[in-house]
Amino acid sequence: MKNEPLLIGIDGGATKVSAWEIVHDKKNSTFSLGEINSTKSYREVKGYISDFEPVDINVQLGEKECPNPTSRERQQAAVCAQACAMAIAELASKKGNADVLIGIGMPGLKTENKRGIAVLANGPRMIDYSDRLEKCLTELNINLTAPVDHLGSDADYCGIGENYSEEGRFRTCENGYYLGGGTGVADAMKLDGKLLTFDNVRTWMAKTWEMMTAEGMSLEKVTSVSGIQNTYAEFANQPVEELSSKGIYPLQISELAYNGNKAALKTFTVVNQNLSKLLFERILTLNMGWHNSFEFGNSNRPVPNKKHAYLGKMFDSLVIGQRLGDLFVDKCGSEVVKNPVIKQLNHLIQASDLLPDHVKSHYGNLGEILCISKLREAPALGAGIDAFLTVNS
Repeated sequence: MKNEPLLIGIDGGATKVSAWEIVHDKKNSTFSLGEINSTKSYREVKGYISDFEPVDINVQLGEKECPNPTSRERQQAAVCAQACAMAIAELASKKGNADVLIGIGMPGLKTENKRGIAVLANGPRMIDYSDRLEKCLTELNINLTAPVDHLGSDADYCGIGENYSEEGRFRTCENGYYLGGGTGVADAMKLDGKLLTFDNVRTWMAKTWEMMTAEGMSLEKVTSVSGIQNTYAEFANQPVEELSSKGIYPLQISELAYNGNKAALKTFTVVNQNLSKLLFERILTLNMGWHNSFEFGNSNRPVPNKKHAYLGKMFDSLVIGQRLGDLFVDKCGSEVVKNPVIKQLNHLIQASDLLPDHVKSHYGNLGEILCISKLREAPALGAGIDAFLTVNS
């Protein structure tokens, strides 16, 4: 009897690619991370351009419908595809199985066929990414049991992981919102028992990165862990590179705040205020529609509709994930981030002139509604699950 293909979930980033074995529990119809994984830095691959500079984002957006990558972009794109193939081959070698099924999450705006990347702020446009990857795998004697159907987004894959993993926070809820914080921010949502992508709800709810703080910064800049580090760097008057070289990241900054460091305390004053306002906006928009809680970075972005099909609904779960979730469960992070956010969010809800009393009552115990994701490597897990569901639908 032929072995089943090795299911692999891939999380592609700006500097590296991570591949994980994904295990399907047929009995319970759930998924989990396997024991093996592989990470490949693009720098490891021959041909890597160390001084690569992305094409101006406005040029990329102008060419979105018909991208025209430069020769340097094509070279760097080939490197990225090769690194991914190498990670997949390493997993296949460890498992002794050359038959694989892969799902891939990548940043950027995808091409029309969803197999490439047409716009990417921090890297090369890779319009033929899937074609290149499949060719590399063939050369490495790896057999894809199905072609790459599409490239997904880490935000959507976080939602999929939370919904189909045994430990997923969406698994047992009807209405949930997920906020994952890493280098950027991932938004995911489940309503009436079904996953909804933010691309499909953009007419009435905005993505976090689209919205601006009162100071004119993207919300992503103060709610992602990289944004927290950048905010602290500004208040402490230290370059981010220096902080990184000293191993000072959000977990360490939360410890500094816990011990009274003024720049760290100032950082989390800004972070907590905006996190609580963001979560309140989600609660309000779901229940009562958009009420101009934030301005948009793109002045041409259509104002979200106040009416939508889910008016009156309330979230069962507000899930904090990825490295932002790690910060929330950390001893110091819990004191300087999680508890203040819950306190401020509770005040916003209870003091609201817009939310009905029964909604305020529903959110009366935020300590149970706001929960932390237990999933490691959520984008990779979701990517593998998506590939499985696509092939077996």
